[in-house]
Amino acid sequence: MITHGKNIKIFAGNSHPQLAKDISDALGIAIGNSHVGTFSDGEISVDINETVRGADVFVVQPTNAPVNDNLMELLIMMDAFKRASAGRITAVIPYYGYARQDRKAKARDPITAKLVADLITTAGADRVLTMDLHAAQIQGYFNIPLDNLMGAPILARYFVSKGFKENDDVVIVSPDLGSVTRARKFADRLQAPIAIIDKRRPRANVCEIMNIIGDVKGKICILVDDMIDTAGTIANAANALMDLGAKEVYACCSHGILSGPAVERLEKCAIKELVMLNTIDMPEDKKISKMKALSVAPIFAEAIKRIYEDIPVSKLFDDI
Repeated sequence: MITHGKNIKIFAGNSHPQLAKDISDALGIAIGNSHVGTFSDGEISVDINETVRGADVFVVQPTNAPVNDNLMELLIMMDAFKRASAGRITAVIPYYGYARQDRKAKARDPITAKLVADLITTAGADRVLTMDLHAAQIQGYFNIPLDNLMGAPILARYFVSKGFKENDDVVIVSPDLGSVTRARKFADRLQAPIAIIDKRRPRANVCEIMNIIGDVKGKICILVDDMIDTAGTIANAANALMDLGAKEVYACCSHGILSGPAVERLEKCAIKELVMLNTIDMPEDKKISKMKALSVAPIFAEAIKRIYEDIPVSKLFDDI
């Protein structure tokens, strides 16, 4: 419950209104009165139907698919709040789109994650609140404060509740070399060993070769990643683990993007259960029985409360 004397308002775009409502319910306040629609030519229309003058405004809008529409909604809403004399505007972006374009992988590549950071700042954001950025250096792309919440504690608590902590049969698996640090930190929470999948193509148009570094035979394997998009990597990794004698394979991630053939691949692969955070609104046609969603509303609500009351957000993780 919010007890601070200043005025606070939570607003939602069209990307994930249910998450915004869950956050506002956790804070004990009503969701702001606004409407985001489109004109006949597709331009975004924003109506703010209550005063925000001097208020601490939080705009909840993940920038998942359709990424450009959701991003533009966020930018236009913040511009409206800025021009309506909001006291402070915080962009609450549970999933930060374009985060994978964080560097020049080859000549003449854009660094779109930096461009998006500039757009958010120019539109009027005074602060950004997000979760599990794909690349940590994106925090440095902003010239305003950014709080990057951790989703791993929520996922880890779920597996602890299943009796997987300090269990000799459990091993945490990184699906590729880029996720090793994430897997190691997750393994520390469950006090379990790790294994690593080394994936490579010997030459173009040749199937990937997967080498497993670590012991997975007879083990309960938990694949850990920050996001699952087309699910090719995670599905192939799960099948490879079962081929090498794993007892069961679970998977977890912060952001379930699930585009293209992802759902079909997940249905057919060896994963017993896929645990995701609800940073992205999941359409009903993408939900399958092996998926489980955990809510991020409580941690975002607590972070918003701390930002609003000007107390440290980092304390959220002191006991983890």
